[in-house]
Amino acid sequence: MSTAQSQLAIHGGPKAVTIHDESLFHWPIITQEDEEAALDVLRRGAMSGTDVTVQFEEEFARWQGTRYALAFNNGTAALQAAMFGCGIGVGDEIICPSITYWASALPCFSLGASVLFADIDPDTLCLDPDDIEHRIGPRTKAIVVVHYLGHPADMDRILAVAERHNLKVIEDVSHAQGGLYKGRKLGTFGHVAAMSLMAGKSFAIGEGGMLVTDDRTIYERALAFGHYERYDERVQDGWLRAYRHLPLGGYKYRMHQVSSAVGRVQLKYYDQRIAEIRRAMNYFWDLLEGVPGLQAHRVREEEGSNMAGWYAPHGLYKAEELGGLSVTRFAEAVRAEGSICSPGVNRPLHLHPLLTECDVYGHDRPTRLAFAERDLVRLQGSLPVSEQVGRRTFSIPWFKHYRPALIEQHAAAFRKVAEHAAELLADDPGDGPDVGGWHFYRA
Repeated sequence: MSTAQSQLAIHGGPKAVTIHDESLFHWPIITQEDEEAALDVLRRGAMSGTDVTVQFEEEFARWQGTRYALAFNNGTAALQAAMFGCGIGVGDEIICPSITYWASALPCFSLGASVLFADIDPDTLCLDPDDIEHRIGPRTKAIVVVHYLGHPADMDRILAVAERHNLKVIEDVSHAQGGLYKGRKLGTFGHVAAMSLMAGKSFAIGEGGMLVTDDRTIYERALAFGHYERYDERVQDGWLRAYRHLPLGGYKYRMHQVSSAVGRVQLKYYDQRIAEIRRAMNYFWDLLEGVPGLQAHRVREEEGSNMAGWYAPHGLYKAEELGGLSVTRFAEAVRAEGSICSPGVNRPLHLHPLLTECDVYGHDRPTRLAFAERDLVRLQGSLPVSEQVGRRTFSIPWFKHYRPALIEQHAAAFRKVAEHAAELLADDPGDGPDVGGWHFYRA
């Protein structure tokens, strides 16, 4: 078919998406109730207090189903405190997926620890349980599990590995707040969980993080690390009591109370709102069932698991079913149809020069090796699934409301491009060396 006869918008054909409604994607949902809660904090001059934050923690812990919740100024701080809470220190190692946001791993550097990356499962995009055990060494202290893009990791098998080797399990739930794995809430499987609550997440309060755990010692260590004003006589641990009133980490990590005030309101409606998101996202993928080249990145909800709020939703790309068409060209054609699509996911952390050659603290060798007893640097070829995942994934629209007519148009854009993929092969430039990005959200 010649370009002039093509139905594809990128070649001059009509667009599949003709109705544009930005409210379909707007997030978070902010109402007068959120505004009044924030204004109350501002008018009382209580921005740097803790009264509202403690209320938020108590409500969040009940919702999460854990004994403790501790609020932080961002998810990175919560993850660092979770690592400290687990006793990670100088010379220790953590195992973490390479395909994730950098905060899942890099806070260990400030604790004098190092990270060893493991590969991911090509369908779940989460840690591959079969690639963890052979990476464990004598200094391995913890496994960081990321429920990537809202997809629950295989917690049964990962926990079995951790138990065999007496390792702590830290869940990074930044992509999956409120999600379920076999009927149980994500963030309740490991020894501790931490998550971001920034504006780009499905649980969005402006900026903030939350740590949750059932372990009193982990909770108190995390509190002592960066919450000086609450590190007082209430602490029970004997070792910690000797140093109270000053933060052990030298950090000031409390949550701004405008965020905690908004968080309390968001929590009231969160389950209801993400249920609608799930309905919309599942409908989108149902419409594309069986389309060559496109595979849904989702779980079967009838098995008691779900995708939480579908943060940064993606699909799995099968180029071999579309004549070898690059995901870059596919995404370009979908965008021309009026929908939303970009190639790739997070780039592999283990290939970034920060993880291979950068000397952050002046140790005269790469920081990742500074405290290590073995060579942890893994270069090109060491994590084959992670290194190819950018060419096998693509982003999809993140619908915040169930509006079938609009969702059908976006699904039609993806179907249309897939069904006319052969027309794109002649001018396909292929995928570049770096597909994806180091993070998704940009303010």
